[in-house]
Amino acid sequence: MAWWRLLISKTPIAKTPPLVHLNPNHSSPFSTSFLITKTPKKFKKRRENHDSPRTNHVQTQPNLIPHLERIVTRDAHFRFLTKSKEYLSKQPHRVLRLDDAGKLHRELGFPRGRKVSRSLQRHPLIFQTYRHDDNKMWIGFTETMEGLLEEELAVVDSMEADRVNKVRKLLMMSANKRIPLSKIHHCRLLFGIPEDFRDRVAKYPNYFRIVVEDDGKRVLELVKWDPLLAVSSLEREFMVDEDKVKRAFRFPVKHGKDLDLDEDDAKKLNLLNSLPLVSPYSDGSRLDLWTLEAEKYRVGLLHEFLSLTLEKRASIHHIVEFKEEFSLTKHTYQMLLKQPRTFYLAGTEMNWVVFLKDAYDQNGVLIEKDPQVEFNEKLYKYAEMQEMEPVHV
Repeated sequence: MAWWRLLISKTPIAKTPPLVHLNPNHSSPFSTSFLITKTPKKFKKRRENHDSPRTNHVQTQPNLIPHLERIVTRDAHFRFLTKSKEYLSKQPHRVLRLDDAGKLHRELGFPRGRKVSRSLQRHPLIFQTYRHDDNKMWIGFTETMEGLLEEELAVVDSMEADRVNKVRKLLMMSANKRIPLSKIHHCRLLFGIPEDFRDRVAKYPNYFRIVVEDDGKRVLELVKWDPLLAVSSLEREFMVDEDKVKRAFRFPVKHGKDLDLDEDDAKKLNLLNSLPLVSPYSDGSRLDLWTLEAEKYRVGLLHEFLSLTLEKRASIHHIVEFKEEFSLTKHTYQMLLKQPRTFYLAGTEMNWVVFLKDAYDQNGVLIEKDPQVEFNEKLYKYAEMQEMEPVHV
C-alpha cells in the first residue's frame, strides 16, 4: 500500500451532522447561546479604608487645639512657595525652564499630575514667567521677590552667631558628638541654618571639624565642649519658675490599690518619680533603653531639640532624621502622647507635627519670634497678595 493511502486511512474523518429542516412549530435543536455576548463580571469597587494612620488625625475633641492644627495646614498650603524658593535660588541666575519645572514636582513641592503653572499663578508677586531668546518659557523671581531675598540674606548674616551655637548644641546632645553634614543640611530650615552653612563652618575651627569617612560621607564633629552651652531651656526655666518645670512632665508610678493613696499623696509620689530630670546633654546612649531614666532623657532631649527650632515645633521627618544621634526609639510617637502638658501632636498619625505648647499663646502665635520667622511671615503675606497694595501718600 502506498504511503499516502496508509496516511489517509489513519486520519480520522470528522462526521457531518445530519441535516435538520427548520420547522416554525417545532423548537430548534440548535443552541443560540453564541448569539449572547458574554458580559464581564461586575467587580465591586473596593471600599477605601478610611481608618488608617495616613488619614486618622492624632487629636480629637475635646483635645483638639485648632490654632495649632491650622499651622500644619498653613505649611501644606505654602509648600510650593517654600520648596520652589529654595530650589530656584540655587539655580544659575535664579531662573528655570518651565518645561524642566514641570518634571520637578517633588523638588518644587507641587502635586504630581498638576501643571506647575497652576501653582505659579497662586503667587504672582513672587514668581513670574517670561519668554527667553531661545523662544522657551522660563520661570524667575519678580522684582519684589528679588528685594525680599536680599532682605533675607541680611537676616541670615545677622543671625550667624546664633545659628552656630544651635549647631554646637545639637552636636553636644548627639551620640559621639558628631552629625553627618547631610542631615544638618536637610533640616536647615527648621533651625534657620543658611544654605551655605557647610562653607561657613571653615570660619569656626575652634568649634567644628569636618571628617570624611571611608564611604565619602562628610561628618561634622564637635571640637570643644562648652559647659555654658550645655544647659537646657528647662534647666534655665527651673531657676525662674520651679513649679512650672515640675508640672512639665508626668511619669506616673505604678502602685497597687492596697496602698490606698489619696490624690495629694499620689501626686507627691509621681513627682518623686519625675524628678530629677535627665539632662539632654548627658550621654543617653549609655542608658538602658527601656528604663525610666532613658525615657526621661529622651523626653528632655526632644524638649531641648524643639526649643532650638525657629517655631518650636518639628515634624516626624525631622525627628527621625536624628534618630541614631539622639538614641530615639520607634515608640517616640507614643512617648510624646503621654506628655500632653508640654507637647501637642497635630496632623495625622503617620505625618504628625509636635509643638511645644508653652511657646504659643492662646491664639496660636509664637510668644518669641526669631527674625527669620518674622521674615517668613512677611513672605507669606506677599505670597497671598494678587497685586501690590497702593501706597497712600
